[in-house]
Amino acid sequence: MTHTLYRLTITGREHIPDRGGALLVPNHVSFIDGLLLLATTDRRIRFLVDQQYYDHPLLNPFGKVMGAIPISSSGSPRAILQALREAGKALDQGELVCIFPEGQITRTGGLLPFRSGFTRIVKGRNIPVVPIYLDRVWGSIFSYVRGRFIAKWPTQIPYPITISVGTPVSSTSTAEELRLAVQELSEQTWQLRKSFCRPLHHSFVWAVRKHPFHFAFADLTRPRVSCLEALIGAIALARALRTSWHSQHTVGILLPPSVGGALTNIASTLSGRTTVNLNYTVGVKGLEAASKQAGLVTVTTSRVFLEKAKLELPAYLTPIYLEDIRKTIGTRAKITALLLGLFAPLRMLERCCGAITRPKSEDLGTIIFSSGSTGEPKGVMLSHFNLDSNVEGVAQLLHVDHRDKILGILPFFHSFGYLAALWFPIIHGAGVVYHPSPLDAGPIGELIHRYKVTVLLTTPTFLQLYVRRCTPEQFGSLRIVLTGAEKLPDRLVQAFEQRFGIRPIEGYGVTECAPVIAVNCPDYRAAGFFQPASRRGTVGQPLPGVSLRIVDPDTFDPLPGGEAGMLLVKGPNVMEGYLGREDLTAKAMHHGWYVTGDIAKLDEDGFLVITDRLSRFSKIGGEMVPHGRVEEILHEVAGAETMVMAVTGIPDERKGEQLVVVHTVDESTIPGLLEKLSNSGLPNLFIPKQDNFLKVDQLPILGTGKLDIRTLKKVAMEHLSSIQSAKKG
Repeated sequence: MTHTLYRLTITGREHIPDRGGALLVPNHVSFIDGLLLLATTDRRIRFLVDQQYYDHPLLNPFGKVMGAIPISSSGSPRAILQALREAGKALDQGELVCIFPEGQITRTGGLLPFRSGFTRIVKGRNIPVVPIYLDRVWGSIFSYVRGRFIAKWPTQIPYPITISVGTPVSSTSTAEELRLAVQELSEQTWQLRKSFCRPLHHSFVWAVRKHPFHFAFADLTRPRVSCLEALIGAIALARALRTSWHSQHTVGILLPPSVGGALTNIASTLSGRTTVNLNYTVGVKGLEAASKQAGLVTVTTSRVFLEKAKLELPAYLTPIYLEDIRKTIGTRAKITALLLGLFAPLRMLERCCGAITRPKSEDLGTIIFSSGSTGEPKGVMLSHFNLDSNVEGVAQLLHVDHRDKILGILPFFHSFGYLAALWFPIIHGAGVVYHPSPLDAGPIGELIHRYKVTVLLTTPTFLQLYVRRCTPEQFGSLRIVLTGAEKLPDRLVQAFEQRFGIRPIEGYGVTECAPVIAVNCPDYRAAGFFQPASRRGTVGQPLPGVSLRIVDPDTFDPLPGGEAGMLLVKGPNVMEGYLGREDLTAKAMHHGWYVTGDIAKLDEDGFLVITDRLSRFSKIGGEMVPHGRVEEILHEVAGAETMVMAVTGIPDERKGEQLVVVHTVDESTIPGLLEKLSNSGLPNLFIPKQDNFLKVDQLPILGTGKLDIRTLKKVAMEHLSSIQSAKKG
């Protein structure tokens, strides 16, 4: 039955022993997980089954035939121990036993915390414990996708599912160690998706053909664009740009978050080209550097945008103005685009849009230039597979559908803006309301209220503005407020929740990982159920298919759970490399793992805590002093709800480095702050000198909303130079 309704791919089957006892430990995603596991081996498997399902009149005869072992999590400790002893006896008799260590089918889409019941079964027994990962089961009709079991149509028949059987681990492994083994197995399994992966625009076209009249986009100039209108607009735009983009494999785009910007990005992808969204906050020199690295010849932009933003283009770039292109798109072009969008095979559609290659999943989808907060911007090459893996991983945890509207305020040159405000919503049915500037708190509040926006994706820097300038009524429709790019302070979480009645949650990512690595999501609550998908003080759990490792920054040896060290990431979302910089790519990778440069730790349930960036430490008197920790305490003693102080390090002849605090507060309050800082319990090395507090009009912030660390250090160094000059004078 499973091989008829499902197309099973099974890897690592040889890890299940042909004879003798073994404990199988898989993740639990659907009601048919047991049937899928039975298809992996000819041996009988004895499952530990929840008592309520074992006693069901329709299921009980099958349970008895299969030798299922009933267990009730709500039963008495004696009854639970009896079930675990029976499982142990089955192992002693040389049978295969399977326990789902999560204890429940996941309703969140993520890997739940592992319970320690399996350790009772294997205690005192030297038998193999076999981790197993069931992939692509989430989304099947027997999983909890879209908030229900069974009552939905299958997306395809036969439905593809991959089952990966891992190398057996020791029977003395802890629940935490076994969970990490299953998580690493998930990364290996997701890599196998490449053969099934479609280019991004293929997924977009299929989504539009399925629901052509759903809401897709809106902005201040276009109050409503349906999915079909978006597809027609993108096809017509791609066809109109064929001549201007002729023979160019990579095209530049200089547009803010808007309907026009979204359609231009889709159009370039439909035409088989690699998009480069240029950062319009870095000035003409920054534009020149990125354009030359990417080999751009043209840039698609808007006269109105250039005038309002007061932007100057590099002289060698030929501008293509959207206002001029729109005038060439008549009724006939729109009808042609409609027919192509609804009926043309995808390969024909690509050719009609001017594709010069036949796009595949491994081809580059975009090049995103890093913000340059700690050094020169680098071109991060992301393939369709990188981006698609991230889209699907986010969708599995952050459940959205056509009833949701996302506020698109992060620019497309920001990796999170490109993914979460463009491809993620249009592929999974959510609408996007665009606004060009995340700093316009007033208009943003009005847009959220008018369109009943349900998902706000932003950064803590921008969130601070909304706390001060938006009303609770405007944010009444929000159900998810997700922040990233920088640490979300507790004081801001409390201020936002107190004002708007909703708690912001935090995610984590880097451009090199397409970009999401981990994310907190709303917990699942129902009668008799609680499945945590978020944890305060963390950035959430890794996406499905993403594996994390905490290592010693010097030796790269893995560290035990709960201990802070360098964070490494491995998964299908990890970049193809840096554009034209094989040397930098080699430095960023360690045996297939991406080196984030962040210091982090994992708790016992797999939630990730980012403590600081390695570059945001100062070595003072031989001891590592974290800038983020000092900033946190400074804001705490100052009672500041928004970011008003930033810490950096500058050279010091005696101790190696010294701390400098760049701030915007009244200078008369500094002595009092220092006194409170001394009483806070911080070591003396962590406390900056009073002379090292430098007042500025505003803290340096990048266009992405991150603190500009490089400029911050430059300001501090100039301050040091002026002090030294004054002493010499």
